[in-house]
Amino acid sequence: TVDAIARTWENRPWPADGLLGYHVYTGHDGSALLHHSQWADEQAYEDFFRTHRQERVDEIDTAVPGIERLWLGRYRHYRSLVRDHGPAPVPGCVVIVDVEFEGPDPDRQRAWVDAVLEALQSDPEPRPGAVSAHFHLSTDGTRVLNYAEWESARAHIDALAAPGDGIGSGSDLWKRVQNWPGLTGGGGVSRYDHALGLVPR
Repeated sequence: TVDAIARTWENRPWPADGLLGYHVYTGHDGSALLHHSQWADEQAYEDFFRTHRQERVDEIDTAVPGIERLWLGRYRHYRSLVRDHGPAPVPGCVVIVDVEFEGPDPDRQRAWVDAVLEALQSDPEPRPGAVSAHFHLSTDGTRVLNYAEWESARAHIDALAAPGDGIGSGSDLWKRVQNWPGLTGGGGVSRYDHALGLVPR
């Protein structure tokens, strides 16, 4: 499927000035792809959706029958945390953490991310192997997506298996994050490898 996507896109002109980059990731479960496109604004995406998307979808589906497109989310970047000690390693794994809240509330989205970053920065037992965390807020006000980079999948697996609840060490700040009012869950945690990156020439 990644090869079909690459052929389809590379055989056509770049579709829009407002498309800043398009990346595809392969899921470690062997069954899913993650598509990540970055746009100058929502109108640029709407124009692409109306004029260029379907021909690409049709060509890819013809090459690889049976693809199921699960959902499409729109997000804006809010805050990031990058490891600042020592040289930055090349990430060996991308971890997507997707959480959902009861109903739209942009203030709650931001407050929860702020609390996560406070817990990360003050954690007495930070997990080794984390490279960066980039938090994005859904435009409908109901979800937060963390695009996290790790040195390897093993580093992330070991962090989840360490004492505590998830990546956090069990501090009061982490407990506050995990029991935030209105937090209902979401798509959980998934690991991916970067497979394809396309940018304007």
